[in-house]
Amino acid sequence: MSQAELTAGPAVRAPRRLWALGILRSELTTTLRRWRTVALLGVLAAVPVLIGIAVRIETGDGSEGGPGGGGGGPAFLSQVTNNGLFLVFAALSATLPVFLPMAVGVIAGDSVAGEASGGTLRYLLVAPAGRTRLLLAKYASVLVFCLVATLVVAVSALAAGALLFPVGEVTTISGTRIGFGEGLLRAGLIAVAVAVSLVGFAALGLFISTLTDSGIAAMAATVGVLITAQILDTMPQLDGIHPYLFPHYWLSFTDLLRDPVYWDEMVRNLGLQAVYAAVFGSAAWARFTTKDISV
Repeated sequence: MSQAELTAGPAVRAPRRLWALGILRSELTTTLRRWRTVALLGVLAAVPVLIGIAVRIETGDGSEGGPGGGGGGPAFLSQVTNNGLFLVFAALSATLPVFLPMAVGVIAGDSVAGEASGGTLRYLLVAPAGRTRLLLAKYASVLVFCLVATLVVAVSALAAGALLFPVGEVTTISGTRIGFGEGLLRAGLIAVAVAVSLVGFAALGLFISTLTDSGIAAMAATVGVLITAQILDTMPQLDGIHPYLFPHYWLSFTDLLRDPVYWDEMVRNLGLQAVYAAVFGSAAWARFTTKDISV
């Protein structure tokens, strides 16, 4: 809170808080109602359905072969034919490396730069909430999109899995069996873990968005950083830097399907995402609060 707000009293601070809440609500509404956002969510929802249909066609003769039994494709794909709930895990494994972060990169990269290129950023800054609260509102809207996008994948996969395959008890990675209710709960926890895994990348995309007034350039640069980090993470010659790359622990959510749950990799992932969020969130704040808005 600024010194001016401290000395102004509650009568002045209250309207500013209302402005901040109004900006957050406006950002969420604008982000989720854009045709681009709807299109991205539609693509994400289609991926689990296509995976489920492909597995169903390949195993239509009752065999265990095809994509479901050959060991290829996303993790958990071989278990989908026996339990449709595994389509949730397979879909998240398939979308997390590319589709989900690319969607987040588009939204985060366009968050500030898109407003600047459209000429609306200057008018947003007229609001009493100020630059810091506006930036926080934009970051919060990106984080909400991370959760919504992940839930769209999970719910679509759950519906497709239940329609195309039998559902029931879940066999964990450890070989133990848990009830369908507990399996459903773990699927929800996995969806939240996947969404949290994108927190650091969202902050990085927000920072890139403050560096340019071109929404397209910011989106392209954010996706470019994602692809570069993914490539670096696959190079064994660079294994020394792998633990510091934001996508390195993304698939640690699979440990939620162990019995008992193995937490070490997930804790490392949470710590890494927190560091990226703090570093690039601070960099975005430093850049945005000193940026000359002339359009």
